Amino acid sequence: MTTGEPTPGLRERTRRAVHREIAAAGMALFLEQGFEETAIEQIAEAAGISRRSFFRYFPTKEDVVLGDMIDRGHRVSAALAARPAGEEPWAAVRAALLALREEGPFDPAVDLRIARMMHQAPSLRARHLEKHLAWQELLVPELARRLRHTHGFDEVTAEHRAAAIVATALTCLDVATATWMRLDGEVPLEGLWDEAVAAVRA
Repeated sequence: MTTGEPTPGLRERTRRAVHREIAAAGMALFLEQGFEETAIEQIAEAAGISRRSFFRYFPTKEDVVLGDMIDRGHRVSAALAARPAGEEPWAAVRAALLALREEGPFDPAVDLRIARMMHQAPSLRARHLEKHLAWQELLVPELARRLRHTHGFDEVTAEHRAAAIVATALTCLDVATATWMRLDGEVPLEGLWDEAVAAVRA
């Protein structure tokens, strides 16, 4: 006998759908009028919810832009774990990072506008640094495991090398993104990342 109450699975799917709707409304406003110029009340109104309801889904305005970054980090970590066991570490990290782009449609023009918005807003830049640290915590253990398995490094050496590779890879991604913005997105981001990594490894 059913009670008419939604199952936990349905409840969670509904919450995620509302979360996506709010995020989409927020991003549309950010790109139209600027991040700093957009108020939480405007996002709530565009999404058809109250200001109070907004905070049930997003702790801050910055989370509308970067709120799913930790989840993305988990997906990159999973992609890294799925790479062939004997794959060269840098190649494995590159493939794991690129896996995010393969998840859905990629619109270079929209991504360019988002990248510029994140670069220009101080609060977003600060949160972006938090993302780096969170991603390092997710990726370093997996890469260290692979280094122990494929290269025979002891635990300390493997973690040290893995931390250096991941930190450098993410910094190179920031450098590549900055150049990509200066070039108005006319050069593929992954190519610029490859150049940045090659410069470091040289």
